[in-house]
Amino acid sequence: MRYLILFFAVLSLHAAGQQVILSGKITDSQGNPIAFASLYIQGTTIGTSANEYGQYQIRLKPGKYGIDFRSVGFKQQTEQVELVADSFAHNVELTYEDYQLKQTAGQGEEDPAFEIIRNVIKKRQYHLTEINQYACDVYIRGIQKLISAPKGRLIRGVAHELQLNLDNNSILYMSESESRFNFQQPNNFKEVMMSSKVTGNYNAFDFNRAAKLQLNFYRNMLDIEGLNPRGFVSPIADNAMKYYTYKLLGSTVESGQVIDKIQVIPLDDRDPIFKGNIYIMENDWRVYKAHLYVTNRSNLNFVDTLNINQQYIPVNDGKWQPASVSFTYSGNVLGFRYKGYILGNYSNYDLAPQFPPHYFNGETMLITQQTTKKDSVYWRKKRPVPLTPQEQQNYNLKDSILKKHETAAYLDSTERANNKFSPASYAFFGDTVKHRYKNEVLTLNPLYETIIYNTVEGWAVDLKPTYTKKFGFGRQYTISPEVRYGFENKIFSINTGFNYAYDPTNQGVFYGRVGTGIVDLNSEGSVGIFLNGLSSLFFKDNFLKLYRSKYLMAGMQREVARGLLLDGSMEYARRNALQNTSNRTVWKFPNKEYTSNNPLNSNLNAPLLFPESNALTFKISAIYTFDEEYTTRPEGRVYDQSKYPKIRLSYRKGIKNWLGSDVDYDYADIQVFHNHINLGMYGYSSFLITAGNFFNDKAVSYPDYKWFKGNQGITFTPGISQYHFLPYYTYSPASFFEAHYEHNFSGFLFNKIPGLRKLKLEEIVGGNYLTQKLNPAYTEFYIGVQRFFFRFDYGFVYRGAGHFDQGIKLYYGI
Repeated sequence: MRYLILFFAVLSLHAAGQQVILSGKITDSQGNPIAFASLYIQGTTIGTSANEYGQYQIRLKPGKYGIDFRSVGFKQQTEQVELVADSFAHNVELTYEDYQLKQTAGQGEEDPAFEIIRNVIKKRQYHLTEINQYACDVYIRGIQKLISAPKGRLIRGVAHELQLNLDNNSILYMSESESRFNFQQPNNFKEVMMSSKVTGNYNAFDFNRAAKLQLNFYRNMLDIEGLNPRGFVSPIADNAMKYYTYKLLGSTVESGQVIDKIQVIPLDDRDPIFKGNIYIMENDWRVYKAHLYVTNRSNLNFVDTLNINQQYIPVNDGKWQPASVSFTYSGNVLGFRYKGYILGNYSNYDLAPQFPPHYFNGETMLITQQTTKKDSVYWRKKRPVPLTPQEQQNYNLKDSILKKHETAAYLDSTERANNKFSPASYAFFGDTVKHRYKNEVLTLNPLYETIIYNTVEGWAVDLKPTYTKKFGFGRQYTISPEVRYGFENKIFSINTGFNYAYDPTNQGVFYGRVGTGIVDLNSEGSVGIFLNGLSSLFFKDNFLKLYRSKYLMAGMQREVARGLLLDGSMEYARRNALQNTSNRTVWKFPNKEYTSNNPLNSNLNAPLLFPESNALTFKISAIYTFDEEYTTRPEGRVYDQSKYPKIRLSYRKGIKNWLGSDVDYDYADIQVFHNHINLGMYGYSSFLITAGNFFNDKAVSYPDYKWFKGNQGITFTPGISQYHFLPYYTYSPASFFEAHYEHNFSGFLFNKIPGLRKLKLEEIVGGNYLTQKLNPAYTEFYIGVQRFFFRFDYGFVYRGAGHFDQGIKLYYGI
């Protein structure tokens, strides 16, 4: 009897754990597939979505179910099914939506849609915050296909290797991911990615994580990362009626609720705003579903048109959450036409999750080593949306190619080809030698940075190879020696740097450098060695001022608490001033002379800038990031852009008499900065404010002064602390205050000008300010235009009360 009871118990457990695969196809009345339709079990948030061809599948326990099938543009339809076997096929035909217009606006009267939208706006904040916390499962799939390519631009060998068939919409990129998304008001979230599978390279905006995929129309601005830097105004934003007009298209009843279909019409479609339809649930005044799109007239990046379909489902107690969202898009880059989609499916909502204490600790996403290790058997069992035949073929093909590429023979042949020395490439870009098996990389700086010229050394050779060895979990060390010889001053220098990332999770790094070197007097960096050589040889302008240092330095950094990064180092250096030894030029300048290597005295016979100086220096700094957020990956953390400014405190001490050190000073500064303040429709801003002082300056040598990022050439490198016209060697041992501000309108102005709209230019304005106790106030104002890595600025300079200078500055990505 005991064994009989045990037998039936085991049999019951087997039956309880058995699952039936319900599958089928969702079509319209003409038999056309309805892409990305959603289906949910009535009374639950268990559901899934159909694929691109309307095919769906869901795993359920045996039993009777009522299933709601929905898609934007169609009536909701409930199907009753009973599942008893291992699999059950059930096709569904949806009927097109039928919205009846009960009332129309008379001539001169306001459309009824406006009053509906006002009611929704009044409840916007309520719906935004009505759910205090929740957790849900999110499945995301992204596909990008190549439609056509210009003749001659797609190399036959590349097309064959990637198995691209332009007649069959070849898949360039495909990704899938499963996550558990956790949220808590006001804006805390953590996503745990359980599995991920990716093939190919992505060339559009990225939504491979649930936090980026969620489009919450109850927010005033919707940020679709990578698509438009200004974001998009929601049709139900507080100020939506400044950007939209509305038209009521009709009403219907679904599940006992009156649903209004409202057309969303831009007042100016050049602004980053939506077109399309939004569906509103009357009385509750919430979004029921939406079908919206944006076009390239809104100054989009990467794509020409983007369509968005989003649906909501009831969770419990009258609260609704997103059920599914799909993006379909198309684009054209240099004649390569592509299209794609991104599908997100939300299920298994829990509105009362038990988060442990301190669960929301700044970690917004967790990706473990096992996330990408799930095999095809796992995906066949867990994938909620079936693959299309082309998608399955793509996986099979790319998986076989990947296996081939991971063989020793292939990697050896690839490394031999990739590591082959190319003189032309080395001249402009340097050279890189990789050994994948050993996780080693050797890089050489390009030729134009190796053979150099300056008036201190004359022609010189500066070899700076870098060797990197990587280990597991993101740990790595880097060795960076430098060998330098000046042919006219006959000075040979050699030094070696070392960097060991021992704790990538907490930014833990040991670093150091020892040897002799030729060093820029401006520790912040002035003109590049290559550009200085060109300006010297062709224009007889030797901006760069150098000195020699024999030094030993060691330091470490680590994040000791959330948002608090400490960095400390100790350095001993023997510094010697240098003089010019060369006056070479390509062209003769009879009325122009080189300046000396002493920035205080331009006369060629000027004395040395400073006597030999020994310095033992201690440095420590602390950077604090408010509300720091990050993604944890197997190789370490990737930090998100903070909404708040950062604060940096720095202290530097010149220690006298130890090891013969002859410096004696105390310097400290405080800095507040932010690199990206999102201002929505108006672009983004960045700023930096610094105040500093030598509180003790008993013995300060020129290399120890506080320097600034000046610029005297026609080119510049954009950066929030970079001046446009400030002389490179402006300094003071006294107190100072500097402020920098820059705003990028991101096309807000140019997008309204027909001739400029297609260029997608970004308008920039900014200013820089510096005041020191011993120098008059210095002020710059500039305006500029930018596109990718090209930028053109025009600026004005004021020193004290009068105008000082003006001119053009260029940046071209080098």
